[in-house]
Amino acid sequence: MLQYSFMQNALMISILISILCPFIGVFLVLRRHSMMGDTLAHSSLAGVAIGIMFNFNPIISSFIFTSICGVFIEYLRSYYKKYAELILVIILTLSVGIAITVISTGNTRTNVNSYLFGSILTVSRQELITVSILSIISILTLIFLYDKLVYITFDEEGARIAGVRVKLINYIFALLVSATISVSIRIIGILVLSSMLAVPVATALQLNKGFKLTLIYSMIFGFIDVIIGLIASYYINSAPGGTIALTSVVTLLIIITSKKLKGAFRQIRKSLL
Repeated sequence: MLQYSFMQNALMISILISILCPFIGVFLVLRRHSMMGDTLAHSSLAGVAIGIMFNFNPIISSFIFTSICGVFIEYLRSYYKKYAELILVIILTLSVGIAITVISTGNTRTNVNSYLFGSILTVSRQELITVSILSIISILTLIFLYDKLVYITFDEEGARIAGVRVKLINYIFALLVSATISVSIRIIGILVLSSMLAVPVATALQLNKGFKLTLIYSMIFGFIDVIIGLIASYYINSAPGGTIALTSVVTLLIIITSKKLKGAFRQIRKSLL
């Protein structure tokens, strides 16, 4: 399997994704912003369509358009403080409208299905380089802002009082979410990308550990989900997005079941003593 260059490229991108997506996902889930990831994932379709139409790198165009949408979401929060979900509907409507309009005109010469469902056959060396650069920059930025992000996640008002530039950090975080989505669409696909942001985190939360351990376990589960899903997609000749999403849900169900069984065995043991 690894003798093929496209699988080598896909595997390297998958490793980066398995680190970056859960890293971002932990903050999204704990902030109750999981749907923001889903909205920006769908917004990236418009960026891909625009990039293909103008013969520009779709990953870069996706990052640019998704970043604009992410910044716009943060900007609109001050206007719809009590209706946060309405902001996501507005952005989703705008971006999907642009995507459908561009794609339906027939100006996108390349098939966008590989971006919708993910693809391992068409991952090029150039895309690997682009994804690597964006991923490394994003991971380093997350590490640099880690303490401030944790503070804002658990007590945004307290962080503001303590002098943390909350608004600026939130804008930067929106850009990081956009970068994460853009680097992931080639492998995972736009339609199921939000699963990689949220499900490994949901799995790690079942372990009831502290924040740092939850973050580490999220990355471990993300790595397991992506690698197993990628290998499965190669052998059954399917889009990797679907197998990765299914693997992540199966992993979550295994952890929940094992947790329930462990609790049941503990109760039985207590009753026998």
